[in-house]
Amino acid sequence: MTTAYVTDNTGGPILDELHHPADLFAVGAGHVNPRQAIDPGLVYDLTQEDYVPYLCGLGYNDSAVSALTRKPVRCSSLKSISQGELNYPSISVKLRANSSKSVSYTRTVTNVGKPTSIYAVKVDMPKGVTASVTPTTLSFKKVNQKKSFSISFRRSGGRSGRVSGQLRWVSRKHVVRSPISILLK
Repeated sequence: MTTAYVTDNTGGPILDELHHPADLFAVGAGHVNPRQAIDPGLVYDLTQEDYVPYLCGLGYNDSAVSALTRKPVRCSSLKSISQGELNYPSISVKLRANSSKSVSYTRTVTNVGKPTSIYAVKVDMPKGVTASVTPTTLSFKKVNQKKSFSISFRRSGGRSGRVSGQLRWVSRKHVVRSPISILLK
């Protein structure tokens, strides 16, 4: 997902069946780039165990979650989490009209590239949405080192509908892209 490309073979946008630029819901994260997928630079680790509080929060009972994990689970002993709290590369956010509240998520990436590397953040947001990332650079000193960042979204305009943006961590060698789906209500 983080190494996919979102342009066609001419360098233009991928088109949908009506020959309009395809949105996130038509192309997902983009087209697989096998060469880059072998060396992604950063990964968003997510284990089976990370899904347990999410599944419990969806209302699945202990036996259903235990069947999926093949381990005993007691949902009542866990703090449930929302989908936005999963350490997933893509982000989905809902921003309500007339609300000055920001919506924030935290993600953790693991360096699987060069031991010493620095990534700078680039964020592309559509009109009507602002986003800020903290910190704006991630510096790694070894392979498998983890770093966390937070991204906050705020509505800055009156439009509504589904729009998309992207967050990119850029180093000298890698571009690690996270698609962002935004619902403006």
